[in-house]
Amino acid sequence: MHREDLEGTVRGIMENYESGDVFFTRPDRHFPSRKKVIEIVKDVRTIMFPRYFIDDMAACSNLEYFAGSMLDRVGDALFVQVREALLFRDSETLSFHAAEGEARRITKTFLARIPYLQSMLLKDVQAAFDGDPAAQSKEEIIFCYPGFFAITVYRIAHELYLLRVPLIPRIMTEYAHQGTGVDLNAGAQVGEYFFIDHATGVVIGETTRIGDHVKIYQGVTLGALSTRGGQKLSGVKRHPTIEDNVTIYSNASVLGGQTVVGEGSIIAGSAFVTESVPPNSRVSVRGQEVNVRQSAKKDPSSYEI
Repeated sequence: MHREDLEGTVRGIMENYESGDVFFTRPDRHFPSRKKVIEIVKDVRTIMFPRYFIDDMAACSNLEYFAGSMLDRVGDALFVQVREALLFRDSETLSFHAAEGEARRITKTFLARIPYLQSMLLKDVQAAFDGDPAAQSKEEIIFCYPGFFAITVYRIAHELYLLRVPLIPRIMTEYAHQGTGVDLNAGAQVGEYFFIDHATGVVIGETTRIGDHVKIYQGVTLGALSTRGGQKLSGVKRHPTIEDNVTIYSNASVLGGQTVVGEGSIIAGSAFVTESVPPNSRVSVRGQEVNVRQSAKKDPSSYEI
């Protein structure tokens, strides 16, 4: 390939760079690093569950030193990424000095919340252990369960969402989404003892509210009835409210900002719910029949391959 053969292509790319507002081609354009944000998630998880994800003997020999040094590391990294995210959003109105001050405040507030996050996740571990007879230990849940990993990342991201940090919470939850198949928006409000069993295909929208002791299975959608309004719907409650002690089985959809699933209810698999459900209800699906017809035994050599 000769250089002159590429001149037209390069010229077209340059025109797109200049006409679009989504390109980071200006040297003064600020934006957080996806790689660094993911490293922060991993470090916070390591603080909360030492030696699960890195074999660091300091976590055994001197826990206080380990926690302190890891917090220093997270704080330094988070401060930079939050500053860049704030400048990304408010570069026209926010000075570099003001962004640093706000990033320092946010970082300090977030670090102070880590013991709370840890206690919430321990409750989520308990919910998974109590709710899954296949779980052989709580350690197995922390090590292996994709649903618990998605909840861990969500709880970290949610704290930053509440602090109005742009972009970073989404980077975090999409990192979990890619690895688990759970699309759990950082803006959702999730109570204690939350369990996502099997994980894959779960979607939980930004304005969803979930109470305590809620269990959902794979393929569940807690979504909006319609998003045709686009940005006009920003800030409007579009997703359902799930009250305490609710179980939602696989592939069920509960949609709409005014939809409330009452406390103690059970939603059957594949149900499609767009209206509120009273407390202690059982929502089932009618009209689905399973027919089994047994044919004569065949010679195995006649099976199609």
